Amino acid sequence: MKSICVFCGSSKGKDEAFSTLANELGKRLAEMNISLVYGGAKIGLMGTVAKSCQENGGKVIGVIPAFLDKIEITNTEADELYQTTSMHERKMKMSELSEGFIALPGGFGTLEELAEILTWSQLGLIKAPIGILNVNGYYDHLIQLFEHMKANELLKPENMNLVLVDSSVDGLLTKMESFTPPKTSFMEKLDLT
Repeated sequence: MKSICVFCGSSKGKDEAFSTLANELGKRLAEMNISLVYGGAKIGLMGTVAKSCQENGGKVIGVIPAFLDKIEITNTEADELYQTTSMHERKMKMSELSEGFIALPGGFGTLEELAEILTWSQLGLIKAPIGILNVNGYYDHLIQLFEHMKANELLKPENMNLVLVDSSVDGLLTKMESFTPPKTSFMEKLDLT
């Protein structure tokens, strides 16, 4: 992988471990020569992962909608910065620039980005690894919801293999490096395999 998109909060959250792992992720991406693609802000966990990546010699690519420029405080020091007209365009651009995706802790925006990219993977539109960095069990309830969906036969068992979960940066990156996209029943129906 040459680039990874990181979805995360524009706030830091109350657990210091969130910032610690965001900092560690930025550093590891730089050390592995993997470009960071992210939401383009210089605040919150977004700012932490970007600053760490750049301080360790990594490349940072920000993508931010024009209307969020004042709210999220754009990181004008990013190596590359794309300004979009909408959230939809932002997600498309982030996807185009990325060979993998990681969710750090975040709120509705992070959850929506993660859900959409998982849906694209399920539909065979992307074949990239998608990971959740489960810091201090932050995503435990979401993972339980996925299991609940599966138990109620609204999420196919093979689609659970589309999301990789780990509590450590190195553990998750290792899983992502060895990821092989599973064939989903939807992909087979459309002959997308």
